[in-house]
Amino acid sequence: MCEYFYKGLHVEDRKPTLVDVLKSVLASFFGVQSDENRKRDFQHGNPAQFIIVGLVLTVLFIVGMILIVKLILASAT
Repeated sequence: MCEYFYKGLHVEDRKPTLVDVLKSVLASFFGVQSDENRKRDFQHGNPAQFIIVGLVLTVLFIVGMILIVKLILASAT
């Protein structure tokens, strides 16, 4: 049974907000996600939101890694 409520609705009974989508995508990057949130995402979520947020976070991660490597290489020379 769901223990968390948001505006009178169980977490899994409401449409995920942008923050919820962001949290779900970040959790998927680490391979952790509560069963309750996963059910909510699949039942009420818009796949396009998850795809867009996932692509944006992936690009940010790659750009961040490139910048970190360039910074380290620049300081090593």
